[in-house]
Amino acid sequence: MSKHALALLALFALPLAACEKSPEAPWDKGVCWHAVTKDGGKTFRFNKIKSNVPQIENCAAELEGMRQRFLALGGGNRELIGAYQGSYLIANPRGIFRREKWNGGQYLMLERTGDGRLAQPGAMPIN
Repeated sequence: MSKHALALLALFALPLAACEKSPEAPWDKGVCWHAVTKDGGKTFRFNKIKSNVPQIENCAAELEGMRQRFLALGGGNRELIGAYQGSYLIANPRGIFRREKWNGGQYLMLERTGDGRLAQPGAMPIN
C-alpha cells in the first residue's frame, strides 16, 4: 500500500476511533427504569421501577422518591440514574437532569425549590 493510501486510511479511521458508542436507554413505552452503571459507565443494567407512567416528569418523581428512600435508609449515594422512553434521567440534590444520550450533554429538567420540591426551572419566583 502506498504512503498516500495509508495517509488517507488514517485520516478516515481517526474520527471513527474517536466515536465511542453510547449505551442506549430503553424505549419501552410508559416504563420508568432505574439504571445501574457497570464498566465505568460503558454499560448499564436497567431495573423496572414502574409501568404505565404517563410522562417523563412522573418518572422523574418516581426516581426522586427512590433516591429519598435510599437516603432515609442510610444510603450514601446522593445521585441516581434512571431512564424513560430513550432518555436518561439523573436525580441529585440539585434536581433532575435529562440526557438524550449517555455521552451527550444534559440539561436541568426539574430544579429543587427552597422547600425541597421539584419544579420547572424558572417557575418559582426569586425572592
